[in-house]
Amino acid sequence: MTPGARVAAAIEVLQEMAEGLAAEQALTRWARRSRFAGSKDRAAIRDHVFDVLRCKRTAAHYGRGDSPRALMIGLLQTQGADLAALFSGEGHAPLPLVPHELDFPAPPTDEATVWNMPDWLVPHLKDSLGEGAAQAAIALQSRAPVFLRVNTPKATRSEAMETLSEAGVVTEPNPLCDTALTVTEGARKIRNSSGYQDGLVELQDAASQAVVAALPTGGRVLDYCAGGGGKALALAMDAERKVFAHDIDPRRMADLQPRAKRADVKITQLNTGDLEGAAPFDTILCDAPCSGSGSWRRAAEGKWTLTEARLAELTTVQDAILDQAAALLAAKGTLAYATCSVFRCENEDRVAAFLDRHQGWKCTYQRRFDIGPEGDGFFTAHLKRES
Repeated sequence: MTPGARVAAAIEVLQEMAEGLAAEQALTRWARRSRFAGSKDRAAIRDHVFDVLRCKRTAAHYGRGDSPRALMIGLLQTQGADLAALFSGEGHAPLPLVPHELDFPAPPTDEATVWNMPDWLVPHLKDSLGEGAAQAAIALQSRAPVFLRVNTPKATRSEAMETLSEAGVVTEPNPLCDTALTVTEGARKIRNSSGYQDGLVELQDAASQAVVAALPTGGRVLDYCAGGGGKALALAMDAERKVFAHDIDPRRMADLQPRAKRADVKITQLNTGDLEGAAPFDTILCDAPCSGSGSWRRAAEGKWTLTEARLAELTTVQDAILDQAAALLAAKGTLAYATCSVFRCENEDRVAAFLDRHQGWKCTYQRRFDIGPEGDGFFTAHLKRES
């Protein structure tokens, strides 16, 4: 496909999203009916779509509209692309720009557009991050780096780096965690590399790894909201731990056992009805459902689909999860709370609310991780009974 044809395809995907499809659904449908497209074509189209989602308001500003075509024009204008070449009308490229589409406005000055945020989220970001709000908003407009976790029972970090480099995947140590690597070259070669297929590394954000690294070692450990199981796998690197994984929807853990087999670790999956019988646990990690605002570089659609009502609903869910997990904890155990959110209402406020509801508990550890080149935005706190 030509660069212009890729732009046209991205416009087609954005149109399907405007009609109600989620980004991944729209991209998958396009790929299925466009078998002629190679892997590089699909990757380029995906990049266009997610670049629009990260910077939707500035794209609409420069494109003078929010139609898929206008958004692509605005995005490519900000990227300094040759619009005349991409919108040539030749082959499968979009039709040439008309005069009003070439009339680009002055740079935006209102905060929400510059930050590429819905208006209602700006106060939440300021309240949560203070002077760091602008930096976080700008960081969310860029593509996230790719991070790997070294499975230390199978390889040291240097050994994993060497094995990956042989497959063309260049990495460097990440300072957030001793097991973390930042991929600097060859990210699309990871899944076919021997380092990945032999279980030496897993894809996992570095801040997410640091959340696990801060937990007590050994004991019976429950990943209460396991999802795909990334943190459960990280927990299982400690051979002194007996790791259990649970999710309210067991289908989310469908790939956990194949991943555990590749990593050569054992994880026991528990249904909700099995939890009470398996308790108590020495450590329980509650990586609670959240807005995902700390990881919107990867899932930028969430920035535009989140509503005030949904955010309020999430805080209620988070409170309930902590209360349920606390009942499964050993007397001297650690209840760890984590989100990939930057919002105070999902983080510090939830810890404070838990302590208000549960007398005789205290917070022994609390940390925020900023959105940046070293990792996504994360929050974690450890709660323990005082006696």
